[in-house]
Amino acid sequence: MTGPIDFPDRYDEPDQLRDQLRRLLRHRAVIALGIVLGLLGGAALAFSRAHTYTATSEVLVRSTADPFGAVSVAADNQVSMGTEQQVAASAAVAIRAARLMGRADSGAAALESDLRITNPAKSQVLRFEFTARTPRRAARGANAFAEAYLADRKARNQAAVQRAGRSVQQQITTVQAKKKDADDADDKAVQSELDTLHKRIVEINSRDTDGGDIVRRGEAPGGPSGPGRPALLLLGLAGGLALGILLAWLRSALDTRVRSAGEARAALRTPVLALLPPEPGEDVLLRVGHLGGDRAETYRALAYRLRRTGLPGGTGRVLVVAPRRGAATEEVAVNLAAALTECGDEVLLVDADPGTPALTARLPLLPDTARTPGDAALPDGSRLVDAGTAGRFACCGTGSPAGGSAAHRMPSGPDSRTAVVVTRPLLEHADALALAQRVDGVLLVAGLGTTRREDLRRAYELIDCSGGTLLGAVLDAGRRGGRLHAALRRRTRSRREAEAAVPLVELPAQDETLTASRG
Repeated sequence: MTGPIDFPDRYDEPDQLRDQLRRLLRHRAVIALGIVLGLLGGAALAFSRAHTYTATSEVLVRSTADPFGAVSVAADNQVSMGTEQQVAASAAVAIRAARLMGRADSGAAALESDLRITNPAKSQVLRFEFTARTPRRAARGANAFAEAYLADRKARNQAAVQRAGRSVQQQITTVQAKKKDADDADDKAVQSELDTLHKRIVEINSRDTDGGDIVRRGEAPGGPSGPGRPALLLLGLAGGLALGILLAWLRSALDTRVRSAGEARAALRTPVLALLPPEPGEDVLLRVGHLGGDRAETYRALAYRLRRTGLPGGTGRVLVVAPRRGAATEEVAVNLAAALTECGDEVLLVDADPGTPALTARLPLLPDTARTPGDAALPDGSRLVDAGTAGRFACCGTGSPAGGSAAHRMPSGPDSRTAVVVTRPLLEHADALALAQRVDGVLLVAGLGTTRREDLRRAYELIDCSGGTLLGAVLDAGRRGGRLHAALRRRTRSRREAEAAVPLVELPAQDETLTASRG
């Protein structure tokens, strides 16, 4: 017997990067959503910053922070630029700037939010950057803060001069009092001290109290600040693309549905025998022998693979079942029967699913006069189906007396027919599990992108525990544009199943015949 032939996975590539890219591209809608959000954010940022302008002014801070006790201190160490930067950003300077701009003191806080003060490295320069809605207002704000800072620093220096002057004046008063009481010997020393103090006070009063110079005045900018609209839109596009890829990756990592044949193989530990390509939303049940196309050719390839995998003699009993509702089990069973007939087998299609309309009512049937002597062994109530160029095969529905047990009653041997049995979902009813013990092999049908991996694992465990043989899986890529039609069809099936009586599978201890009763 030839070993199982695995179906090539069209989504599986040796290059892992390509595989990851395919996983991301499955969620194109999420990527598109991220791009749209990024573009909207970039557009909002572009239009919000489209009418803002920034002007810059610069102030050279003089080394006169402590002009009265810095004889032995280097000039570069007489000014703490970090401290001056904090002072320039203080509320006192903002109030002075507001007054220079003709605004009330209460508007100083709003001006502070539009101001940015920096200190270039290894320099004694303070840079004032002011942002406003108009170019002229931006220039006025930058210049007002520079002038307000210099005025504040000058006021602080003048206050220091006054304090130093008062201190020296008190010393002069004290020395003059001592001079009155001094004798002639000490008078010369006291006079020398007075001369020194007078010289000191002259130096204090002659000290320049200006805090610095404006080396660059703010001018009205010619264009808005920051990047332009095209740059912001491109930035939003790049950010949106990154966001979309991240969301797609999260969606792919958290997705529990079967998206490729490799994932189905990993869950079932069996080969994927067929991957049905997507078709337009036409509800055509029997394709082999009547219609062409990739889907019909896939069914023919499935029949050949199935014969090599589980049915080497061309005969046997195959159960076609899905984990849950929604998979194309009936279509797979019908077209598999037609493809096996085209291969030369005598096929009996058994409809053991009472929850759906009988297959005999939806297939092209031949009249009873078309029966041959070889059809005498068919179960009662069976009909012949016209498979076109593929030939003909028999179909036995649930309404016939033999519908529930035809799969077991078919004898095994070189002269027997190949039985294809379709039944209710494996994880929803016990019928399929009981039938899996009676047939030669089980063909599991799953929807690509709709069936969960956990359902496939549970189906494999149930079939394995029941003693059945899982031949392989068939993945259905669905129908393009047929989602609404498929949803309506599933709703109709569910309603009919609820209205129909539920058959119970009985397994007699002595008789191995599979019978169905109503409960």
